[in-house]
Amino acid sequence: MSYTDELGIKATKAARAGAKLTTGKKNDALAGIAKAIDSRRSEILSANAADIAEAEKNSMRASLIDRLRLDDSRIDGIVSSIYELIKLEDPVGRVDSGSVRPNGLRITKVRVPIGVVAMIYEARPNVTPDAATLSLKTGNACILRGGKEAYNSNKVFCDIMRDALDEAGLDRDLIQFVDDTSRETSTALMKCPYVDVLIPRGGAGLIKAVVQNATVPVIETGTGNCHIYIDESADVDMAVNLTDNGKTQRPSVCNALETLLVHEAIAEKVLPLIKARLDEHSVELRGCERTRAILGDCVIPATVEDYATEFGDYIMAVRVVKSLDEAMDHIARYSTGHSECIVTNDLVNASRFKNEVDSACVYVNASTRFTDGGCFGFGAEIGISTQKLHARGPMGLYELTSNKYTIEGSGQVR
Repeated sequence: MSYTDELGIKATKAARAGAKLTTGKKNDALAGIAKAIDSRRSEILSANAADIAEAEKNSMRASLIDRLRLDDSRIDGIVSSIYELIKLEDPVGRVDSGSVRPNGLRITKVRVPIGVVAMIYEARPNVTPDAATLSLKTGNACILRGGKEAYNSNKVFCDIMRDALDEAGLDRDLIQFVDDTSRETSTALMKCPYVDVLIPRGGAGLIKAVVQNATVPVIETGTGNCHIYIDESADVDMAVNLTDNGKTQRPSVCNALETLLVHEAIAEKVLPLIKARLDEHSVELRGCERTRAILGDCVIPATVEDYATEFGDYIMAVRVVKSLDEAMDHIARYSTGHSECIVTNDLVNASRFKNEVDSACVYVNASTRFTDGGCFGFGAEIGISTQKLHARGPMGLYELTSNKYTIEGSGQVR
């Protein structure tokens, strides 16, 4: 029997027990996990320091090291998100709809756990407690395979959470960690027959590998080639602030901006101001000829590939457009369907942008950095789906459940 099949069998058994847990039992276990992470943070920080040292040794770029790094503030955020999760309504057992048929059959549609949720993800150790606690709250068992860059951090998180499950009297295999970070084990997990759904979370290469190789159901998450369009009616200060925040607050995350589109009527006014703000963070600009005519040769000529790239770094593509339609055409061509923003004071243009841009999250006069489970009130997220089936956008508790129909009769036959 393969290693991943062993994990899957354990998870299947744990999931059956998890599906029967009361909300109170699950919340008590979550509180125990939060307390354990809080009290054992020195172990977490020590493990993370080892991951950071190895990343620096391997010359990982600074923006990715930022994704990898944990500190007291980020651990506080993880603990806080678990307590927020406890407060949220448990979707399991919720009645979505019901009816009584003419023949007297009572049909009820109820929310149920998915079962075994597997995740393959890259160098973001906060994903480990987020995914595990969301799975637990929804009665699922999870199998977590993080990237080798965060191995030590991920392992200590899982050890702490499994110990907390023991303390709560629950099956510790509700949370399992894949110790082997080899490509072969990752591929085996994509084909594990005990997995009910696989969620990849990371860059375009990881998502593509999972979609091409998986034989189990997959929910695609968030390669984020996100756009901001500055309309001719935009408030200039707002445009500068939203572009700066979306690009530089955390450039390595999937909801960070990658492309700036500017209406030609406002370009000469707003582009120098945006460049001055982005210069404070040494952002490299790659722009069209009209952008270069306004800002000068410091802007690198943009290629088609630049407009199609999720940089995850202090790099931004820029294009001056003639109209809202041209901006939306650009987004339709290059977007990965994650998050897009329009900055405008024109209600008609705002409405058109909301209705015609086909992405998971569409913003009017607000930063794309809000595409996040915590910001949306979900407590945390297991990922941001860019597909259109079952789940789209930040995935919280509801997206980790399925439904079943219960039918009650009194001897009816067909």
